[in-house]
Amino acid sequence: MTLDVARRLRSVLAASGYRVVMTRDGDVFVPLGTRIAIANSYRNAIFVSIHFNSATRRGADGIETYFYSRDSLALASAIHHYVAGGAPSPNRGVRRRGYYVLRRANVPAVLVECGFLTNPTEAAYAQNASYRQKLAEEIAAGVGRRNSVASSLGTTRVATAETIPLQPYIDQTRVTKSKKSRSKRSAKKSSRRKKKTSFKPAEIEARVASSDREG
Repeated sequence: MTLDVARRLRSVLAASGYRVVMTRDGDVFVPLGTRIAIANSYRNAIFVSIHFNSATRRGADGIETYFYSRDSLALASAIHHYVAGGAPSPNRGVRRRGYYVLRRANVPAVLVECGFLTNPTEAAYAQNASYRQKLAEEIAAGVGRRNSVASSLGTTRVATAETIPLQPYIDQTRVTKSKKSRSKRSAKKSSRRKKKTSFKPAEIEARVASSDREG
């Protein structure tokens, strides 16, 4: 499904005069490093990674767009403005996160999550060819209008045909770091507890022998 959306997007963009380079054009896995090497090999390029989401909770739904570098926020804002605005799914917002392909990109880069395949309703949308075509057209609209995004989050300008609002975003890089810190602290505490209650085999035998004598 993602490849189908990407191929449709290529056709829409090419019809508008863009040169489009695919990181893959078949049902094969391309390593993350190779994908970003392709993107970084072109000057004045942008990188758009298309995905469908999944979750353990079947009720999870919605459209979300990820970016990492500040230079990518305008692109993420434009694409999300169109995709979330044109989809029947909830708007989960723009999010900053250090995914490899976003963190390592030297060009504006975004990752678009087009809905949850684990949600029955959104899975049905994704299986519809006309819906996938609409996703491609909305992403293309965002690509084409990325230079029309307002310059700051504090702008008071209303979104018009000329202006797209710079999207507020959730910074999940901080959340991830916080979780890692808590995880490390928990690991240290667990290690200290183990050290207090663990004994070498000889010590265990000595304690057992002592207990037997005391009994």
